[in-house]
Amino acid sequence: MRTRLLALLLCALLLSGCAAPTYDATPEDGQLRIVTTLFPYYDFARAITGGDEGVTLLLSPGREAHSFEPTPLDAVTISHADVFIYNGGESEEWVEDLLDAVGRDIGTVVRMMDYVDARDEEFVEGMQGAEEPGEEDSDEIEYDEHIWTSPTNAALLCEALCEALCAADPANAAAYRANGAAYAGELRALDGSFRALRQGARRDLLIFADRMPLLYFCKEYELRYRAAFHGCSSDTEPSLATLKFLIDKTADEGVPVVYTVDLDSARIAEAVSESTGAAIERLWSLQTVSRADFDAGETYITMMERNLRALEKGLG
Repeated sequence: MRTRLLALLLCALLLSGCAAPTYDATPEDGQLRIVTTLFPYYDFARAITGGDEGVTLLLSPGREAHSFEPTPLDAVTISHADVFIYNGGESEEWVEDLLDAVGRDIGTVVRMMDYVDARDEEFVEGMQGAEEPGEEDSDEIEYDEHIWTSPTNAALLCEALCEALCAADPANAAAYRANGAAYAGELRALDGSFRALRQGARRDLLIFADRMPLLYFCKEYELRYRAAFHGCSSDTEPSLATLKFLIDKTADEGVPVVYTVDLDSARIAEAVSESTGAAIERLWSLQTVSRADFDAGETYITMMERNLRALEKGLG
């Protein structure tokens, strides 16, 4: 990785000398250049600044976040940022190496996982990769990185982001704080909708026939879950034992809906549905969004409202 990064930075230096970096949004004179790695932070930055001018999303819509590798132009874009916002965690280890090389040129760097309590990756009953009885625990802690999936966490992250933007651009701090306060109200309303659904729900179990990147969400609203894989898993094919467990659990507890997530294939969900009659719905972790949704102007709030409607069918 270190050798590849050195080559990447050499290409970046050559590119920066012969061409201006390409930004998703071109800032006006004097406006901050904000670069974010993931969609939630891109959207939070848009809400706080009051628009998308000057805000760049590094991970283009539809791309898989866990296998993302920066290009030379990505390195150039990051090096030109006034504010660089990233998540942190194992999926973004490449960021730390890149910042060692170009971070001195960036005015403000914000690592979002520093602002919430990170949870350990969780392996529950039936999940592929769950420890067998008697297997020794690993000393290495792997944190679930999908911290924004809880609206309560999202509010904390937006507060931290707002403070960083105010420090980077004091002249516009009043506007950032006003926008941040308004957006915090939207997040509180979203949280209230999920709490109302949970309070009136007849069920508290979610079946993910897929990865499960909604750990923070489930913990926030006291929802049980069973899943094929943990949130950052790269597995795509479950073992027969895992598939049988999901089918049996869905049938035994009369679960009406099984869930798949983000842009993943619904093959596992289709197998569970065929065996149990459960419907299939999609939930969004928002680590990435499709190009169609991005171009249509979907936001963290509107995508989470999709989740609300999908959960109504499974919990009601």
